Amino acid sequence: MDTPTRLFAEMPAALRRPIVTDWSRANKRGDKVDCFLEGPTFDTQGRLYVTDIPHGRIFRLDTPESWTLIAEYDGEPNGLALHPDGKRMFIADYKQGILSVDLATGAVTPILARRNSERFKGPNDLVFARNGDLYFTDQGQTGLQDPTGRVYRLRASGGLDALITNGPSPNGLVLSADEEVLFVAMTRDNAVWRVPLLPDGSTSKVGRFASFHGTSGPDGMAMDSKGRLMVAHASLGCIFVLSTQGEVVAKLRSCRGGTVTNLALRDGQAFITESSTGAVMVADWPA
Repeated sequence: MDTPTRLFAEMPAALRRPIVTDWSRANKRGDKVDCFLEGPTFDTQGRLYVTDIPHGRIFRLDTPESWTLIAEYDGEPNGLALHPDGKRMFIADYKQGILSVDLATGAVTPILARRNSERFKGPNDLVFARNGDLYFTDQGQTGLQDPTGRVYRLRASGGLDALITNGPSPNGLVLSADEEVLFVAMTRDNAVWRVPLLPDGSTSKVGRFASFHGTSGPDGMAMDSKGRLMVAHASLGCIFVLSTQGEVVAKLRSCRGGTVTNLALRDGQAFITESSTGAVMVADWPA
C-alpha cells in the first residue's frame, strides 16, 4: 500500500544559507548546502521543532509559514527528543555530544560532552524511555569499512552503558511499546538491527530485523500505535512501514526529493523531513 505525502512546510528563502561548512565538506563533498533538516519533534503544546545540521540551528514551526529560530550555536544538531519534564529538548549533536535546549529561553547546555575524557565519534539520534533513561547513537563516519559505531544508554541515575560497539553507522533508534526491544537503523549496513534489552540492563542476541537497498540507508524511525516500525530511508525517497516481523506493509512516498531522513507522528499524521530540499512533508497515518 502506497500512501501519498504532501508538502507541509519548507524553510523560507530568507533563512537559507548557501555556504560551505565543515559538515558539507565531510558529507557533501564541499558543496554549498543552504540547509539540511532533521530531528522533527513535537513539544507538549503540539508545536513542531526541526534541526538544521550544517548551520547549528533549531527552529520551531509556529505555522507552516512561520519559522522561529529557537537556538543557534557552534554545533551540528541532528536528533531531538523531548525531555520528560516537557521544558527541554535533548539534542544529539555531532560536534558537541549530548546537549539540551531550554524551549523557553533557547539556552543550550551540555549534558554529556565526553566519555572517560574522550569525545564521541558524532552523536546522531536519541530517544527517552519512560523511566528517564536516554538511548543515543554515536555514528561518526563509521560504516562497513569501520564498524565501530556505538549505541549508548545514559541512565537517569547518571550511569553510561555501551550497548553496541560494532555498529556500521548507527543512526535513528526507537523503543518498542513495552520497551523490551531497541530498534537501531544501521545506515551503512542498509538494515535495521533489533536489540533486546534484558532485565539486568544488558543485551544479547542482537539481530538484523530488516534489510534494504540503495546508495544510503535507513535513517530516522518511529513506532506507530499498532507496533509497526516506520523507517525513513535517506536515498529511496520514502518511509517504509514494517510489520512486527519486518515485512514491508506500506510506503509513504516523498512528494519532494529522495533524501527522506526522519519522521514524527502526531494526531493521525506523519510529519517527515526531506533534507535535500529543506522541506517538511505530511501524510495521513491514523495509527
